[in-house]
Amino acid sequence: GGRMEVLEEKEEEEQREEELKALEISAKLQDLETKVSMEQICIPSDVPDFDWTSIDTSQLPSSYKTNSLKEKKLLHITDHFLQQYAHLCPDRKPLFLHPVNECGVEKFVSTTVRPTLLPYMELYHWDGCASFVSDYLAVEPLKSPITPPSSLYSPTTILKYQRGNCFDFSVLLCSMLIGAGYDAYCVHGYATHEICTLDETLELCPLLRKPQEVPKEGMKKSSNKYRVKPPPDLHSKFELQQEAKKAAETEQKNKEREEEKVMELEKPRRDPLYGLRVHAWVLVLSGKREVPETFFINPFTGNSHSTMDEHFLGIESLWNHRNYWVNMQDCWNGCKDLIFDLGDAIRWEIMLSGSNKPLQLLPDAEEEKELSDRDMDDMQEKEEDMSFDMPPSWVAPIQISPREFETRCSQGRKVILYRKAKLEKWAPYLNGNGLVKRLTIYADLDCTEVVEVREWFKNREDMLDMREVNKQTQLTTDYFSPGHLLNLKAHTYTSLEPETGHTMEFYNEARVDGLQKRVENANEMTEYFVGRDDFLHVRHMEFGKRGKKIHLAGTRTDINSQPIVQIKECFHRNLEKPADEDVAERVFLITEETIHLTYHLKDKYITASKKDFFKASERDRKGSEIVMTPEMCITYQAGSSEKEKKLLHLYKLLQELTEEEKRLKQQVRQSEAEVLNILKIRENEETAVKLSVSIYNTERNEKRRQQNEAMKNTMEDELSGQEEQNLDYLAPFLIQIGYREKMTKGQALRVRDDCLTDFKCRLIDKANIIQARFEKAVEELQKKDQWFQENKNQLSAEEEDDFLARYSETMFHIHILALRLNREKQTAPQKYLALEEKLRKDPRLAEHLGHA
Repeated sequence: GGRMEVLEEKEEEEQREEELKALEISAKLQDLETKVSMEQICIPSDVPDFDWTSIDTSQLPSSYKTNSLKEKKLLHITDHFLQQYAHLCPDRKPLFLHPVNECGVEKFVSTTVRPTLLPYMELYHWDGCASFVSDYLAVEPLKSPITPPSSLYSPTTILKYQRGNCFDFSVLLCSMLIGAGYDAYCVHGYATHEICTLDETLELCPLLRKPQEVPKEGMKKSSNKYRVKPPPDLHSKFELQQEAKKAAETEQKNKEREEEKVMELEKPRRDPLYGLRVHAWVLVLSGKREVPETFFINPFTGNSHSTMDEHFLGIESLWNHRNYWVNMQDCWNGCKDLIFDLGDAIRWEIMLSGSNKPLQLLPDAEEEKELSDRDMDDMQEKEEDMSFDMPPSWVAPIQISPREFETRCSQGRKVILYRKAKLEKWAPYLNGNGLVKRLTIYADLDCTEVVEVREWFKNREDMLDMREVNKQTQLTTDYFSPGHLLNLKAHTYTSLEPETGHTMEFYNEARVDGLQKRVENANEMTEYFVGRDDFLHVRHMEFGKRGKKIHLAGTRTDINSQPIVQIKECFHRNLEKPADEDVAERVFLITEETIHLTYHLKDKYITASKKDFFKASERDRKGSEIVMTPEMCITYQAGSSEKEKKLLHLYKLLQELTEEEKRLKQQVRQSEAEVLNILKIRENEETAVKLSVSIYNTERNEKRRQQNEAMKNTMEDELSGQEEQNLDYLAPFLIQIGYREKMTKGQALRVRDDCLTDFKCRLIDKANIIQARFEKAVEELQKKDQWFQENKNQLSAEEEDDFLARYSETMFHIHILALRLNREKQTAPQKYLALEEKLRKDPRLAEHLGHA
């Protein structure tokens, strides 16, 4: 007996210790929760705090403020489901099932999802929907980071105030995705600190992610047995190996140290609430809309993630607009091992199954006995409700105006911090220069040293699309969309002053000369061509030092054309000519008065044919004519030792080249002038940026708006004039009696009689016209019938069918005329009486006809 008492005392002590430990752990968790929630609230943000209790709910529809019978029944089923879940899974957190809405009314989460397809092309695809939601709404942290919110507002209210927590984001995004045809679900689960708090400072910016390169297979070196053997290496290979080994070791150690330092700096801080932080996101299952693989969407960023992503640590439940599923799989390895087959009743407990299977009863027989009759009745009710359908959404239709869709971000601006980068976004037309996006890249993690700035533009008249500024080299590159005045594609420069170094790329398809690129600096200019008929692909010009400067009025700088020293041109192969007659390169040495021609290589030759011309100086010339001497041309013909016998061909070629040189000099001056013109135009475009507005954008297009208003006013004037004209039906009869303001009884009776007589005549005329047409149609039908009776034996089958078709048309026409005539005869007396009543009440005649 004494032993039993001792054992009991020990058990009691152990139990007390366990309870104390549990209390300590819960106290620690509570402290951490308050501490972390305080930290979260203290996070600096460009979005000011918002008081949700101050929102106006008086104008909301009745569905927001009350529950229908079907919704009440659903909440009753939900309570039963929760009781059973709490009994079967006592160690799991409570489910997020029926939080209150903005009016304080409990609503089941599935009915808060309102599938909507919005009328914007971008919102037909999941990435467009996700980026819109992430841009449009401002992030609010959960009040407690380890418990779901107590309320869930409608997507319409969230859109109105442009802010919400992760559950609000997910419900809105899920509504849009289901509307666009995706198999999407809201997920209640757990994620890392970075995901829950929208901390992307350790993430690489999506704009900087390089596409994965496919490794190329190394080319096999072809062995040549006739190759000359290299001389023997007399150095000690062992010593070289040892030195290389030591160098590699020291290099590796230094590299490891540097990597450790960087890793230490970039390493995320240890999170005391790891695995407990509540987060909501969206699951998109494969199948619908040709989605090849199931994936997650983080609504805060709009980015897609694999279901194997380490940032997502577990799932409690998920729901769409039709049903609710509880995850029964173990999440010890995060979401990596989860199978998203929602039809699997073992892995996913469905709330409204639609089948009549009996509910899973409580496991222990004793507990079953203890169930009261009332509970059993409730269970039977629940079994009956298994085929219960989800009530329709209580949320009003989700609407986004074109202005709201365009403005996107709250206040039209959004800033996102990434690892060594900062991304800023603006609404179109918010910035006067058309800037919509800017990415600043830094060299350090503290984001102090700027390396590069990239800017994106929209709606610019000068077609500027993007600008890259390298802060280390001070080089700026502008990229243009097709349609620029000068066909510019890209322009790289340090400043817009001439001769400071410029690289200009062009849309060569839009140019007559096929110019693709021009590289220019103080002493040189190179032009690259594509698709020319003369096979020219490169032209290189060298300039000498300037002489005296001449100031030209109206120019920005003192311009004096630099002397041209050399022009070099390179040509592609023209297959219509033999290789040794097809020029590959020609060089005009202008100061030396020399021309060098190099021809393309012939097959199986390693040297090219050449011709060098030395022009005669001015004193050796006779007038303007060139006197050709053998010393003026040196020729090398590949594969032939014979020299050119006749000088005539060389003389003609030299004449052609001299003319070509003059033309080229003009061309070079034109290129220089074009560069100066481009720089001047670009400077003007940058100093006074103009934004283009679509003719369909009536809000911003002032000219179009004025035209619309003028057209509207004109239409209104015309309509009002017509109405006045239509109303004054007595005008023709009043004119006959010279109507002023007052009329006698006799005049009034005359106007009435004239009006009624005229109307009666019109009714009779109309009936007579219809009668005449009817009689004519009957007569035609009789003639046709007579003709058919006389000729029916001679008609072919096709002619007979054609006649019958026309005969039936006439019959139909007669039928319609008969109906019209009958209707006119029936309605004529009523119309006459109606006009008589109208005349009696007319203010101009009423005084005299009231008792008539």
